[in-house]
Amino acid sequence: MYPAPDEVMHMATKDKLDALRLPELQARFKEVVGEATKSPNRKFLIRRIEEALSKKAEGKPRGRFKELSVEELRAKYVEVVGRPSGSSSKPYLVWKIREAEKGHVPVGPRTSRRREGEPTDMRILPLRLEAGVVDKMDEAWRERDIPNRMEFFRRALGHYLKHLGATDAARAFEQEA
Repeated sequence: MYPAPDEVMHMATKDKLDALRLPELQARFKEVVGEATKSPNRKFLIRRIEEALSKKAEGKPRGRFKELSVEELRAKYVEVVGRPSGSSSKPYLVWKIREAEKGHVPVGPRTSRRREGEPTDMRILPLRLEAGVVDKMDEAWRERDIPNRMEFFRRALGHYLKHLGATDAARAFEQEA
């Protein structure tokens, strides 16, 4: 019994791929699959190359984006999402385009997540306190009708800076109040 013609082609392709060194195999992967890879897994690379070659032989691209290069996908990404992407991952670009088409991801230029009217040059300062201390502090500012914890911190900092004699720095906190 002889193997079917497509099995013969498969065996010949597999032998040729097995003979390639890893960098050559990765280059062949990029050529056939259309995306770069750094995977050192020879079995994975060979399997994916064979799958892509068999689909091309059948004349059936997997999806509407299958034949597009990374550059073409980036152009489509800009068209659909409304901003550029620096990604070189075809699966990511395809996923993001599809999600944007479904309305699952925000489209348009990125906007910062700052509050309206808030200056753009803000810094976030870390502050770690024990839970019991925070509970007592929260009770104190609530009793004095201070609107929130942040306002309490601002007033406290301004007061302490004034106490230290740093009046210019203290004025910055008065202006915010």
